[in-house]
Amino acid sequence: QVQLVESGGGSVQAGGSLRLSCAASGRILSINTMGWYRQAPGRQRELVATITSGGSVNYGDSVKGRFTISRENAKNTVYLQMNSLKPEDTAVYYCNVDQVVYYSGILSRHEYDRWGQGTQVTVSS
Repeated sequence: QVQLVESGGGSVQAGGSLRLSCAASGRILSINTMGWYRQAPGRQRELVATITSGGSVNYGDSVKGRFTISRENAKNTVYLQMNSLKPEDTAVYYCNVDQVVYYSGILSRHEYDRWGQGTQVTVSS
C-alpha cells in the first residue's frame, strides 16, 4: 500500500511563507498526479495545486501567483511553497496522489485518489 506523510504546516502572520512537503512511501513505481487541496471550517475541500509526473501544473484561482507546487519524482515527494499568505489561506491542507503504480509482493497494483492525514496552516492578520 501507499502511505503519505505530510509536514511543514504551522502558524504564520499574513504576508509570511510556509513550505509543505508530502512524501509517498511504499514500493512505488510511478505516481501520475500529486497535489494539494485544502478545507477551511464550514467550507468544501478545494483545489490548491496539482502537478503531473511530466511537470504540468494546475492551480486554484485563489493561489495563483502566490503558491508554487513542485515534485521530486525520485523521492516521490511533492512540495507546496506558499508565499504572501493571507488569513483566508487558513485551512487544513491535504496531500493527494492519484494513479499510483506500486508493487505488492511480486504483483504490480494501482491505487487511485489517496489522501494524506492533513496538516493545519493558520495565517493570522
